[in-house]
Amino acid sequence: MNDKPKTPTTNNLVPISIIAGLFFIFGFVTWINGALIPFMKTINELTDAQSYLVASASYISFVVMAIPASYIITKVGYRKGMSLGLIIMAIGALVFIPAAEARTYWVFLSGIFIQGIGMTLLQTAANPYITILGPIESGAKRIAIMGIANKIAGALGSLIFGALLLSGIDDVKEKIGSATLEEKGVLLDTMADSVFMPYLVMAAVLLILGLLIRKAPLPHVEAAEVDEPVVGASTKTNIFQFPHLWLGVLALFVYVGAEVIAGDTIIAYGISLGFSAAKAKFFTTFTLMAMVATYALGVFLIPKYVKQGTALKVSAVLGIIFSFCILFTTGFTSIIFVASLGVANALVWPAIWPLTLEGLGKFTKTASALLIMAISGGAIIPPLYGRMVDANKHDLMVNGINEADALSSAATSSYWILIPCYTIILIFAVWGHKYKSWSRK
Repeated sequence: MNDKPKTPTTNNLVPISIIAGLFFIFGFVTWINGALIPFMKTINELTDAQSYLVASASYISFVVMAIPASYIITKVGYRKGMSLGLIIMAIGALVFIPAAEARTYWVFLSGIFIQGIGMTLLQTAANPYITILGPIESGAKRIAIMGIANKIAGALGSLIFGALLLSGIDDVKEKIGSATLEEKGVLLDTMADSVFMPYLVMAAVLLILGLLIRKAPLPHVEAAEVDEPVVGASTKTNIFQFPHLWLGVLALFVYVGAEVIAGDTIIAYGISLGFSAAKAKFFTTFTLMAMVATYALGVFLIPKYVKQGTALKVSAVLGIIFSFCILFTTGFTSIIFVASLGVANALVWPAIWPLTLEGLGKFTKTASALLIMAISGGAIIPPLYGRMVDANKHDLMVNGINEADALSSAATSSYWILIPCYTIILIFAVWGHKYKSWSRK
C-alpha cells in the first residue's frame, strides 16, 4: 500500500463537503454568542464589559490550545483530531446544564471555554486542510465556500438561540425593577433554565458527529514545498524567517476582533438604541447574511476575475468606510452599517490564510497554529469595546445625560475601535503579504 500524501488532483467534492459540515458546526456554536451576551448580562446582572467575556472565554481558548492542537493533529492526523474536537465541544455543552442550575457566571464561561478548546482542534485541522486541498491560488475560493456554511449556520444558531434564550427577556427586565430579592431570584432562575434542553441536544449531536467523523473519507494531503524567488529561501530553518507570516497573524488577530464585534455586539447595540429584544434578536442574522452573500460572490470571482490580494484590499477599505458610517449615523441606519461590516469581513479570512501560508512548505502546520492563535483577537478586542462603552456611558451620565441616552451614545461612539483594525488589514493586503524575507533586494 502506498502511504505517500496525496496531491489534490482528483475530485475533492466529498472531502470539501465534509469539511464544510464541520465549518457549519463551529459556525453554529460560535455565533450563538450574539444571543448569549444579552442573556448572560440579564441572568447574572453584569456590566457591558463583563458580558463580553462570553466572547473572550470562547476565543481565548485559541491561544491556550493552538500549539497543543497542532501537536495533537501531527500525532493523530486530521480525522482523529477533528473527532476529538467534536467530542470536547460536546463536553463543553454539557457544562451549561450545571451552570444553569447554579446560575453561576464562571461555570457558564468554563463551558464556553471548553467548547472553544474543541473548536480550536477543529479549526487547526480544517483550515490548513481545506487551504492545501487544491491549488494555493484558489485557496480563498474554497475557504469562501466554508464561510458560506459557517455563516448560514451562524444565522440559524443566532435565530434559534435568540428565540429560545431572549424570549420574554424584556418582560423579565421590567419585572425585576419592582420585584423583591426573592422574586427576582425566581425570575432569573427560570430564565437560566431555558439553556438546559438546547445544550443537551447540542451535546448529543456533537458526540454522534465526533464518532462518525472517524470513518469519513478524507484523503491525506500535505503542503507542497514552494520555491521562492528570494535569496536564501532554501536555507530557511524556522518560522521567524518569514516576516509575512507574522504580519498575517497580526492581520488575522485584528480581523477576528472586528468580525466578533460586528456579529456579537449588534443585538446588544440594537437594544441600547431602544429596539426590543424581540426585534434585536434578528440583527446578528443581518450581519451573517451579508457575509454569506459576499462569500458567494467570492466563490464566483476568485481567482478567475479577482485576485485574493485585491479582494483583501477592497474588504479593508469597505471596513474603514462602514466604521465611519456607524459613528456618524443613528438608529436603524447605524444598525444597517454594523450589519454591512459582514460585507467587509467576508473575504478577509479566506484571503489572509492562503496569502500567509503561501511558500511556507514544511512550516505550514506550525504557521497554521499561529494563525489559529490569532483568533484570540475575538477574546481581547470585543471586551475592549465593552469597557469603552461602560467608560463612555459613565462619563456621559456624570455630565447629566440620562442612562438610556448615555448608553446609546456610548455604544455608538465606541465603534471607532474598528478603524485601526481595518487599517492594519489594509497594510497587510497592500504590502505585508509580499514581505517574504527579512533580506530584500
